Amino acid sequence: MRKFASLDELGRELGQVVGTSEWIAITQQHIDEFARATGDLQWIHVDPVRAAAGPFGSTIAHGFLTLSLLPQMGASAIDIGGVRMGVNYGLNKVRFPAPVPVGSRLRGHFKLTGFEPIEGGAQITFEVTMEREGSAKPVCVAESLSRRYV
Repeated sequence: MRKFASLDELGRELGQVVGTSEWIAITQQHIDEFARATGDLQWIHVDPVRAAAGPFGSTIAHGFLTLSLLPQMGASAIDIGGVRMGVNYGLNKVRFPAPVPVGSRLRGHFKLTGFEPIEGGAQITFEVTMEREGSAKPVCVAESLSRRYV
């Protein structure tokens, strides 16, 4: 985890990778729970037998499940001192260049691409590149916006 004493200290790192998350293992239980919560019960996610004969050779995580790991990854990658609250402000771009087979381990690399002072804090833009252990191609690339308040 990379620690910053303040929002201002983070802001001086514009254009730099400012943190890398811990690895997160993707289990079939995670996939099944996400499928039930969202109603996306497509067989490539929840039917291991059928998925084994499918295009990916196993079940795969939903793209939105992968994306939903952003807050967990961010929490293990970056700590900003003096921040009392952070809120998700949205996304500008999201792509899923490669699948996430069950049993994968993922981590995120956070590049600070925007830092705009706002009343009481800053709006921060990160380009997050999620890697799958052992794969050269990222599984998710997202431009994530958040607001942090001091």
